[in-house]
Amino acid sequence: MDGMHHHDAGTSLPWTSLTALLLLLAAGGAYLLAAQQARRRNRARGWSTWRTTSFVTGLALLAVGLLPPLDSTAHTDFRAHMAQHMLIGMYAPQALVLAAPLTLLLRTLPTSTARKVTALLHSRPARVPAHPATAFALSTGSLAALYFTPLYNTAWGHPVGHWLMHAHFLASGCLLAHAIAGPDPAPARPGVRARLVYLGAAITAHALIAQAMYGGFFVDIRAPISQVQQGAEIMYYGGDIAELLLAGALMATWRPERRTKAVTMTPKPGPRAGAPAPR
Repeated sequence: MDGMHHHDAGTSLPWTSLTALLLLLAAGGAYLLAAQQARRRNRARGWSTWRTTSFVTGLALLAVGLLPPLDSTAHTDFRAHMAQHMLIGMYAPQALVLAAPLTLLLRTLPTSTARKVTALLHSRPARVPAHPATAFALSTGSLAALYFTPLYNTAWGHPVGHWLMHAHFLASGCLLAHAIAGPDPAPARPGVRARLVYLGAAITAHALIAQAMYGGFFVDIRAPISQVQQGAEIMYYGGDIAELLLAGALMATWRPERRTKAVTMTPKPGPRAGAPAPR
């Protein structure tokens, strides 16, 4: 892991930042318009201002991670890359998922279209990525492949690989947040205890990867040792905070199931054999 991570500064073109900014503004505008439409359709239910604020906060965190100066610095400083990873892959996804974008979409679509989308969400192909095991493998399991193989150096050597890495961080982070504590419908989501187990596994995996990175075990990162160690510290402590926030979101949205006592009806005893019939 010794040696400086070389990257051509010219690959961070202005149009990439402009494209990212336009996409974020478009996503924010679409959400705000959908929230306004949901309020108009059902003024009694309305739409939560807290959820709208959560979505805007997620977009703001993405903007910090995807735009200069952090994005420009991340090309030459591993610590900035790890800060990007935390923002794009852990903090922003939680804020976006807690904004319940799927629920908002279903409330604004025509009834026939909403039923089709609901059927798609309940289909078997949709249940696989929404399961916590899949989300855990994509978001946490992929970190070992990224930092313990030449994949990281290869991705940062090409602009396309750099943006594919960001897309993977964002998508896998959203899947994990949705599978653990998302308010949107998720038919394949297991119970709260199982989700806490998956979250505990994610916390443990993050800690082990960060410790291995700090100690230089199995790491294949072309950056100064001091930067790699400080980046590992950002992953260790920043990941713990993000996952504790996710656990808090899970407990805040958890509703215990009500247990109803089964009432057994015992038939009244009939007249005994040989007894006179009632008049």
